[in-house]
Amino acid sequence: MPKPIPASTLVIFRDQPGNTAPDLLMVERSAKMAFAAGAAVFPGGRVDDADHDFARALGHDDVDEYGARIAAIRESIEETGIAVAVDGDLAAKRVMEARAALHDGTILSEICGQFDWQLSLDKLVPFTRWCPPFAEKRVFDTRFYMISHDDHAAEATVDETENYNLFWSSAQGVLDKADAGEVKIIFPTKRNLERLAQFDSFVEAAEHSMSHPVTMVSPTIEKRDDGVHLCIPEGIGYPVTSEPMDAVQRGFNK
Repeated sequence: MPKPIPASTLVIFRDQPGNTAPDLLMVERSAKMAFAAGAAVFPGGRVDDADHDFARALGHDDVDEYGARIAAIRESIEETGIAVAVDGDLAAKRVMEARAALHDGTILSEICGQFDWQLSLDKLVPFTRWCPPFAEKRVFDTRFYMISHDDHAAEATVDETENYNLFWSSAQGVLDKADAGEVKIIFPTKRNLERLAQFDSFVEAAEHSMSHPVTMVSPTIEKRDDGVHLCIPEGIGYPVTSEPMDAVQRGFNK
């Protein structure tokens, strides 16, 4: 197996009035991408060396954890134009400038210095962590975080490079779109959406996550009477823990 590549993903919540389930921000990846081509996923990507360096500069000893949090914030800005867990001037023009600078190769620590931004990394709630044990083309060790973003006036816009579309939807709404063939979701995204569909607010989801400490999820293949299934462990917060292999959408096409 190749060495796992550290990655980070952010589930951005936008609570809705009343008892309506919260919206989540999803991006649809370009069909040209090597991983999860054409799939609807949460914003995220690789953790860069600069993310680890920034974590060290901020005084964090656990640079893997806090570098991943920084990467989640950076990727959100790059992919959606939404800045979360950032304190400072977040006027639309300023966030657009930061996004353009990131796309041009400026590292986030320099942007924060230029714009007098501070990161509130503890606002990110650890949700889960996935790393497949299979010999894929690439293996990602992905940390998932959650955060609330109730600024409904902030407009998310597609980056038109890695992604071609984005949308807000409840977790159940995304699952329904997938069932109707309107979007494609890969196995980890589907399991995580099923878990998130249980909650009516960000607070409920965060409380649930904090009561289920992050466990590395490494799917396994099981032969059962009705066929071969791809499975994840029981008892770690997921309401659905298996799916027939012939129905599974994988990150890489075989």
